[in-house]
Amino acid sequence: MPAPSSLDALAHRLAALPPSCGPVRLVGVDGHAGSGKTTLARRLAALLGGAPVLHLDDVASHEALFDWTERLTEQVLRPLERGEPAHYEVYDWVARSRTGRAVLPPAPVVLVEGVGAGRAALRPYLACLLWMDMPPGDAWRRGQERDGPEQAGFWAGWIPAERAHFAADPSRPWADFLVREVSEGREVPGGREVPGGREASGAREKDEAAKDAGDGGDRTGYTVREGRTGALDPR
Repeated sequence: MPAPSSLDALAHRLAALPPSCGPVRLVGVDGHAGSGKTTLARRLAALLGGAPVLHLDDVASHEALFDWTERLTEQVLRPLERGEPAHYEVYDWVARSRTGRAVLPPAPVVLVEGVGAGRAALRPYLACLLWMDMPPGDAWRRGQERDGPEQAGFWAGWIPAERAHFAADPSRPWADFLVREVSEGREVPGGREVPGGREASGAREKDEAAKDAGDGGDRTGYTVREGRTGALDPR
């Protein structure tokens, strides 16, 4: 089955998939930190009529950068399987504690974005896995520029942890589609400025205005390529 020709077409394809987690079509958006997963998920959510988005940053923590599968399964996946709203604890990265709770409805499509969204333990629940296709060095550099020097210590620990995670549990080989950013109709390698284009960014920010300032709003586009062969053929 050929890859969708646009983000619009991808959204239509996702909405037409069979449910994968109870009544929900769960869509994973994975990729290296700084690659633009949050922005892609936000854009797809809008095209899907306001589909809910779960940010894995809210589930992970300083003490469990990647050891959150059990928490996600019990607080999110199990309720969605039953067709019930999922109530989960939200981690505050400044306060270093879980200070709030959020509710995720069992909508027709729910997007799960973050590093590790395509891990082996989650794939049985996914209707589709998208991979933001940016080289790790480019993504990490962009993420560090986004976060500033005050987060240098965090990144010093994050990069080896992410390397170890994907070495043990890779997502990209299992992605149904590989998504790349383009700017003014041209592919953007690693989000860097290209002649005739503009710098593309995909910051993980919950403030929507901040996101738009980073990625240029609707001017940042995407190309979509097939991932693993035949992944979305009728089953």
